[in-house]
Amino acid sequence: MLKGLGQIGDMAKMMKQAQKLQSQMAEVQESLDTIRVEGRSGAGLVTATATAKGELIGLEIDPSIFNPDEKEVVEDLILAAIKDAQSKAGDAAQAAMAKVTEGLDLPPGMKLPF
Repeated sequence: MLKGLGQIGDMAKMMKQAQKLQSQMAEVQESLDTIRVEGRSGAGLVTATATAKGELIGLEIDPSIFNPDEKEVVEDLILAAIKDAQSKAGDAAQAAMAKVTEGLDLPPGMKLPF
């Protein structure tokens, strides 16, 4: 349709691709709620479950670690499991976005969305 218009046709093509990319990124953002990751600590004594958006949705604690004298250890294990889940959530979100931006010539280290 815009053939022969040179740069104007190229610009229209780029705008169409940008709109498609924006739509795909929105779909991926919505799907991040359905991706589940688990973070573990204490050799699996504490497990935190989160969405790829980093929202904590579950916490499992093995009853064997409930010793009143080791309250601080239990707290540390819980925090470690949550941090592990959040880290994995970030990795899962980045992997999902990488599928959308695959083939784009983005500079190294550039993260989307901006």
